[in-house]
Amino acid sequence: MNAHGIHTIDTAFQRDHFDAAYLIVENGRGAFVDCGTNHSVPHLMAALQAAGLQPADVDWLIVTHVHLDHAGGAGLLMQQLPTATLVAHPRAAPHLVDPAKLIAGATAVYGEAEMQRSYGQILPVPEARVRVMQDREVIALAGRRLECIDTPGHARHHHCIWDERSRSWFTGDTFGLSYRELDGPQGAYILPTSTPVQFEPEALKASITRMLTYAPDAMYLTHYGRVGDVTRLAQALHEQIDAMVAIADACDGRPDRHRCLVTGLTALYLERAHALGVPQSDEDVQRILAMDIELNAQGLGVWLDRGRP
Repeated sequence: MNAHGIHTIDTAFQRDHFDAAYLIVENGRGAFVDCGTNHSVPHLMAALQAAGLQPADVDWLIVTHVHLDHAGGAGLLMQQLPTATLVAHPRAAPHLVDPAKLIAGATAVYGEAEMQRSYGQILPVPEARVRVMQDREVIALAGRRLECIDTPGHARHHHCIWDERSRSWFTGDTFGLSYRELDGPQGAYILPTSTPVQFEPEALKASITRMLTYAPDAMYLTHYGRVGDVTRLAQALHEQIDAMVAIADACDGRPDRHRCLVTGLTALYLERAHALGVPQSDEDVQRILAMDIELNAQGLGVWLDRGRP
């Protein structure tokens, strides 16, 4: 826990220090931000107990968007939180009430066996327990203001949460990925995420710029943890989004397009790692980022197929 009552919870999805949820505690009341998968729920309940709270003390579960590593466990977690309301973006809420399309889409990508292994059974949330948040709408946690703003670019159903007390954003995937293993002498290493299927580079840059207008002290990333030095990291994200677009344009039309995208992204991320003095070897950097490189390449491919909207 930090001075502002923010607890970082490792959801244990995929590996340690890969996927975070957060518990905000204010005057004996709690709010979760993102929740990981069904397999993450015991970790969240243990964190709640460690913070001295009971399940009935949680007022809110706020999901940044409905990708399963962020919100897959929402239905199961809400069953454990008798008085909580789930807060979601207007485009996300219907998929939490009726997750059939979400399940079908993910199963088509991963297969039934992998769905059960990584995510478990995705449960619906009763519509009466879901609050849809419009852009700039505010909820209160024991008087503490939490503002939700629409932040497309990674996904059209994504919002980020401004915590006025700590002057920080809970960013989901909008402010990229930054793994603590890659921290170096010049600070945190960060990269954007273009995970399929709604990557929109100009919208993503606009969302990042909009968050900076609040003059934040820190960002709380789902992948992974708190980062400061916000202005430098935002500039790095803008530069890399532009570089990713250039890589996509260079690979478009090639018969080996996906391989070209993977090769270009790998070179980009290693170049950034070298410039920052990341302590890991090239082999270790590629191992840590392997899944993200693959997903970013897939996302750029989908973006190209859509005609670069």
